[in-house]
Amino acid sequence: MPLYLNDDQTMLRDSAREFLRSEAPVSHLRKLRDDDCQDGFRHALWKQFAEMGFTGILIGEDDGGLGLGHVEAGVVLEEVGRNLSPSPFLTTAIAGVAALNEGGRHLKDKFFPGILSGDTVLALAIDEGARHGPAKIATKAERSGNGFKLSGKKQFVIQGASADALIIAARTAGAPGETDGITLFAVDKHAAGMAIENSRLLDSSMAAHVTLNGVTVDGDAVIGEVGHGKKMLSAMLRAGRAGSAAELVGVGAGAMDMTVDYLKQRKQFGRLIGEFQALQHRAAHLYSEMEIARAAVLKAQQLLDAGKDSAEIYVSVAKAKAGRTTNLVVREGVQMHGGIGMTDEYDIGFYMKRDRALNEFMGDANFHAGRVAEIFGY
Repeated sequence: MPLYLNDDQTMLRDSAREFLRSEAPVSHLRKLRDDDCQDGFRHALWKQFAEMGFTGILIGEDDGGLGLGHVEAGVVLEEVGRNLSPSPFLTTAIAGVAALNEGGRHLKDKFFPGILSGDTVLALAIDEGARHGPAKIATKAERSGNGFKLSGKKQFVIQGASADALIIAARTAGAPGETDGITLFAVDKHAAGMAIENSRLLDSSMAAHVTLNGVTVDGDAVIGEVGHGKKMLSAMLRAGRAGSAAELVGVGAGAMDMTVDYLKQRKQFGRLIGEFQALQHRAAHLYSEMEIARAAVLKAQQLLDAGKDSAEIYVSVAKAKAGRTTNLVVREGVQMHGGIGMTDEYDIGFYMKRDRALNEFMGDANFHAGRVAEIFGY
């Protein structure tokens, strides 16, 4: 598989780049923050995503979607990252849809039409601690009549307070640390017994701390089979991790473009600072690292679309590489901007904040480097 985009994917990239550059640039994020928007995104923009067809990328043609793959999803996500465009695209149209694609017909019929129209937002309630750890799920789902009662706490549920439904991972069997016995549930946000505390993250996005106090759901809320949610959870995690890696590449690319432009404009000692060889070497290093990260992400996406078992490893490689590379790029970007890089007036700081939040989403570089080592038996 060649590590470059074909003509159709290039056209999709150009379309997404033009759309997001005009409708949701960094200034859009700044305004949402300054206005203290409690959603962290504009629902009108989400509707525009739907009108562009982006929300249906991973939804099959038989269900009204485009029937495309993770490569195409990554093309859009890179442009989302480049512009720091706030939207529920990653959690809803990518990770959420990946889980629902593994579920039953009734859930597809319930959620896909709203996702395709831009009327439905999903949130992912997986983690329960300060760090990503899906194997540590302790939330319980106990049998109650024809359904279940959910009890436990979920942390850092992105856009949880703004979502129409939450995809919640809970234990119907087993103990924390075991991979078996997990079941996924699609639960209405307004379900009795669910308490949601909204919180703003450092990158101005919104996340929720969710408490489940005996939330009652019926059997139709189960995604897949009871006690066998590992397949659905793995599909959701792979999609979310590959997607966040692609968005991280976009964050790095946007920060690098901004930094290179600054090197071409800022003068010091009567010369453009971009003429100094030391800064040229640093910029060239960033470019080469970004190209390697982009190739790693594309490889992971291609393997996901091909259904290869090796995709599991490559997704973690991509998330780790994209995370470390983008972190380097944003730190170097702030440094090469000099003192103004630390001020709120310049956008480069927004890229640094987004990098930190997105790096943590579904596992940071250290988590995924360790995961690769474990897969290889170390």
